[in-house]
Amino acid sequence: QVQLVESGGGLVQPGGSLRLSCAASGSIISINVMGWYRQAPGKQRELVAIITSGGSTNYADSVKGRFTISRDNAKNTVSLQMNSLKPEDTGVYYCNAHAATTTQNFRYYWGQGTQVTVSS
Repeated sequence: QVQLVESGGGLVQPGGSLRLSCAASGSIISINVMGWYRQAPGKQRELVAIITSGGSTNYADSVKGRFTISRDNAKNTVSLQMNSLKPEDTGVYYCNAHAATTTQNFRYYWGQGTQVTVSS
């Protein structure tokens, strides 16, 4: 199994910044994609940004130019730097990893989520 633990959420004013971090642990052999998803109240969970082990990235159109995803393959961590935050960025942010362990082939894992609230 893989455990994903997020940190860094909180309350921030519009225009402010937050940095989310996620650490993966367990009997990990390889993680090929890590990413962040979010879910606003009453809405479906949506992709925010993903990054491959090679460093290729993909962002939701709504966050391009404001958010930056990064990854440390050696430490199995992924971060999301969020700048110029807007009220519509409010939601629970979930870390995601597509990983293989010593006992399980590649599958997706989810963190418990961290709340981000953008409000004045």
